[in-house]
Amino acid sequence: MNVVLVEPNGPLNVGSIARLCSNFEVNELRIVSPKCDVFSSEAKRMALKGQSYIENCKNFNTIQQAIFDCDLVLATCGRIDLGKDIECESPEIISKWISSFQEIKNLAILFGREDRGLTNNELLFAHKILNINTSQNYPSLNLSHSVAIILYELSKCLKNNQNKDTKVFNLASSKQIYESFKDLEEILIRIGYLLEHTSFSKISKFKKFVLKAKMSSHEINVLRGIVHQIKWFLNNSKSK
Repeated sequence: MNVVLVEPNGPLNVGSIARLCSNFEVNELRIVSPKCDVFSSEAKRMALKGQSYIENCKNFNTIQQAIFDCDLVLATCGRIDLGKDIECESPEIISKWISSFQEIKNLAILFGREDRGLTNNELLFAHKILNINTSQNYPSLNLSHSVAIILYELSKCLKNNQNKDTKVFNLASSKQIYESFKDLEEILIRIGYLLEHTSFSKISKFKKFVLKAKMSSHEINVLRGIVHQIKWFLNNSKSK
């Protein structure tokens, strides 16, 4: 289990989260483009016995780099204005869903910026989106508090999974989905179905469909194979 912080602003939050990583035996703390000094004395002082997570944290320039070695990606969201296209679920429901699988080798949990969280496009990197049910009048939680609640809920399913009726985890990874749709976008622009200035928003809609469909690794590879065959045909037909 890996905790991924996207552009954290406060060293105190980073330190508190490092302490939580120690509390719940997280494998790695990963940080994407931090906006503060994560190695500061403030962060280390707040971390207490979690200082090793700060000293050994991995820094990345992009979310893709931070999560593409993971089989399952969860993202957190505190906003209530997401619209109908993005579905949020409670930590309890997602914990039960995770416990239905025999094994998930590498899990990433994305936590957004303190002031504005994750963008809608960044949420598309996740298989599931977590939302903690708080007051609609003031839904936003402190970042470290959100981490504490979610790690607690997930640790219950990871440590106490006695369910014998489990299934093999075979969802397409975030990397497979990203690379497949990058290839698809290129082809659809070439054949005139998409325009470059609007392609990103339309491809995002396709991604939402795939995430809702819970496509397997095999199914996404079939899609990518079709795209590669179309690309091969277009390249070779021009030379005849």
